[in-house]
Amino acid sequence: MKAVKSALVGVAMLGLAGAAHAQEQFIPMAGYWVGPYAAGGSGIYGGFIDYVNMINARDGGLNGVKLTYEKCETEYNNARGVECYERLKNKGPTGASVFHMLSTGITYSVIDKATADKIPVISIGYGRTDASDGRVFPYIFPLVTNYWSQNTAKIKFIGMKEGGMDKLKGKKIVNIYHDSAYGKETIPVLDAQARKYGFTVTHIPVPHPGNEQGAQWLQVRQIKPDWVILRGWGVMNPTALKAAARAGFPRDKIIGVWWSGAEEDTIPAGDAAKGYIAAGFNVAGDGYPVIGEIKKHVYGKGKGEMEDKSRIGSIYYNRGVVHGIITVEAIRKAQEKYGKKPLTPEQVRWGIENLALDEARLKALGATGFMQPLKVTCLDHEGGGAVKFQQWDGAKWKVITDWVQPDKELVRPMIEESAAKYAKEKGITPRDCSKES
Repeated sequence: MKAVKSALVGVAMLGLAGAAHAQEQFIPMAGYWVGPYAAGGSGIYGGFIDYVNMINARDGGLNGVKLTYEKCETEYNNARGVECYERLKNKGPTGASVFHMLSTGITYSVIDKATADKIPVISIGYGRTDASDGRVFPYIFPLVTNYWSQNTAKIKFIGMKEGGMDKLKGKKIVNIYHDSAYGKETIPVLDAQARKYGFTVTHIPVPHPGNEQGAQWLQVRQIKPDWVILRGWGVMNPTALKAAARAGFPRDKIIGVWWSGAEEDTIPAGDAAKGYIAAGFNVAGDGYPVIGEIKKHVYGKGKGEMEDKSRIGSIYYNRGVVHGIITVEAIRKAQEKYGKKPLTPEQVRWGIENLALDEARLKALGATGFMQPLKVTCLDHEGGGAVKFQQWDGAKWKVITDWVQPDKELVRPMIEESAAKYAKEKGITPRDCSKES
């Protein structure tokens, strides 16, 4: 704990010192390095910060503009997250470029503030799903794939395993979820899919932090479902896998969300994790050129965020690198329009909304196969939607599918309906995307 606090103070001092220089672009790092979810926060922000530092070390910044940052510990707590937002939003010569809150609850808590302040918030693979409608949520970006898209891909995967979507009729699925805004986010779309395909779904909450699940898995034994969806976080995940083993439920019939699909979720469960399947929007492995560049320019110079270097190339770490790629490329895109200088949050927002990462660009970034192509528009603040599935073989994650596309015909109308309701409640007049450029 003492070492973590010292590191935070040190980085904060560097960030404050850097504010005196005009050619700097400030990126807040509001995350969590302590508490029950520290493995996720430290891994993701480790990859994110390492990528930013690699750009500075290798390229001298972004077109001559140095990328600076400051950490702020949220402890995955909504109130602390809002405090970090307020503390960091005006830092740097032009203010905070963009926030990544790394929490659905915190993201919900800052939507109104960020919109009023005209500061973009990126929630990669988490957050409020209906914010995918950029007409109503111009400053919120649930990029890459939102929770509803991911859930429809999971049901598609189950349908593939059952021999066709028509075979889902009469099946029983249990949704074990973290009892939080994050955990509850997919209940509406799961219920809609149950009606569409004729399966039954039972939603079973697990209180934070999730290290007690005896009652929940007793209920699973009584229901005898065909499949279990695990929507966990932190210690809840290995606890669930061990409880499933004790209950005799096959792990290859459990499908996890990507917040339940990292090495930190499976290794602590030991043999109980073998065969377990999880969705993912990024993959594990340190053989990608982008990871090689980080090793060369950051760790090769005796620097780097990860004290445990074995985590480089892990699911969480690589997800942080995805955060870095998207953030840097959005700023780069904004520089094309506004100039190679420190940009305001509103200018960065334009860069995010006009971001296009095709296969050619991913190859140039050393990220072919590392993440899916992305194209963001005023209408579509998700920009992707596809999911890969991976299976734990007892030692590592093995990708078992190509990109599985979501059921956009189901998801998009639900997004628009929910966003329209939100707009009415808040008195928001949706943007006319035909006038945006």
